[in-house]
Amino acid sequence: MMMPEITREEQAALDKALCEALDPLAAAIRARQSGLAQERMWDADPAEVALSVLAAWKVVDGAVKQLTATAAGTAGSYGASYEQLGAVWGITRQGARKKWPDAVQRPAQEAGTLELFGGTARLVQAPGGGWGWTATGADGVLGAGEDGVHHVSAEVAAAHAGAFLREHA
Repeated sequence: MMMPEITREEQAALDKALCEALDPLAAAIRARQSGLAQERMWDADPAEVALSVLAAWKVVDGAVKQLTATAAGTAGSYGASYEQLGAVWGITRQGARKKWPDAVQRPAQEAGTLELFGGTARLVQAPGGGWGWTATGADGVLGAGEDGVHHVSAEVAAAHAGAFLREHA
């Protein structure tokens, strides 16, 4: 997907709408800072008025950043990749990963299979990075790591899976 381009007319309409939306916030900030009524905001020192407008844009900038992160996360939850997010934003895949680190969930990765004591265990990396396991003991009993418990490494998960397989040999 290419970066969207807008026409001059669309840009002018966007600028106008943003300024109209910003005016009440800038007036409220100016009123709090100066003690003047909101309707008298523009009667104040021009530098102070301009700084009030800048302060309002800072608030809007923070809100836009939060909304873009939400949009990136939503796109990622529907399967968009960091490459796609970057293309839309005009940055690299790595730039998108840095900007929105939690937007794209990596699928679970299988680390391998253990065959011990006549049973079999599968080690799986969770999307959050921890490791879990599922197993079938030689006696036919099914087992898995505790729900929500993820081990720090595949080796630690393998040790827990091995202990289960030993118990169900």
